[in-house]
Amino acid sequence: MKVEGLKPPLIAIIGPTAVGKTELSLQLAEHFNGEIISSDSRLFYRGMNIGTAKPSAKEMARVSHHLIDVSNPDETWSLGQFQKTASKIIEDIVARGKLPFLVGGTGQYFRAVTEGWLPPEVKADKRLRGELERMKEERGAEWLHAKLATLDSVAAEKIDYRNVRRTIRALEVILTTGKRFSSQRKQSGKSPYNLLTIGLKRPRPELYERVDLRIEQMFAAGLLDEVQNLLDAGHASELPSMSALGYRQCVAVLNGKMSQDEAIVQMKRVTRVFVRRQANWFKDDDERIKWFDAGDAELFIQTEKEIFKWLAKM
Repeated sequence: MKVEGLKPPLIAIIGPTAVGKTELSLQLAEHFNGEIISSDSRLFYRGMNIGTAKPSAKEMARVSHHLIDVSNPDETWSLGQFQKTASKIIEDIVARGKLPFLVGGTGQYFRAVTEGWLPPEVKADKRLRGELERMKEERGAEWLHAKLATLDSVAAEKIDYRNVRRTIRALEVILTTGKRFSSQRKQSGKSPYNLLTIGLKRPRPELYERVDLRIEQMFAAGLLDEVQNLLDAGHASELPSMSALGYRQCVAVLNGKMSQDEAIVQMKRVTRVFVRRQANWFKDDDERIKWFDAGDAELFIQTEKEIFKWLAKM
């Protein structure tokens, strides 16, 4: 697949949660002899399957998948670690004559790979990190995020306040180096890949309906049991991994602080907020993205044609 002296090929499939990325990526990867690299940070963790809408074992058997179930919930993956690992996997896939598909809705992970980001090389400061975590416990995640906003408004805009791990990491880098976190996330220049980015979208009301249905199906499939199993295995509810959408609400239900119906309503609300934040990473007017209506009956045929056109230019 790779021609000497040319950039390696990479197809990215992006879009908001519940838009339909999984099925299309499976169809295209099967058709074009490809392998899928997940760029969804929620899929790293073992035992977190239902609440993250992780592809099923049957789906993953159709096509080789990478960067799914690579970590325990009490372990963390930095953006830099993801970027380096994903790049090596892409290189290996191409070397074996196959086509890599980068699939997911986590914008910063997608950008880190496709734009050649160079995340700050600042080693973890356990004492500082511990102090920041103590402040979060005492004053809350929103207060900590507000402190980040006063020091680096650009970074704060890109980091959801519920993502405490990212907030703490940004503050750690700022306080260690004395420089804004956003200014240290350098880019190496143009994309290191011959990149085709396929974006999927749906009308917002339709997308919200799919989100609501998915959440109801998660609870019907045993999401509360999944969270209970994680807690029984010793994974504390305060872990960064447990900040994934829905898990904190399930912990509240299990602790008797919220009813299941209340948890479902709250989970639907925060997921809609998450969808809107994802739109900040994937703009409709971004000319680098080839947008398609995910509800179109001809979606596979349309994207197949786009890939053939792209391949013909290599």
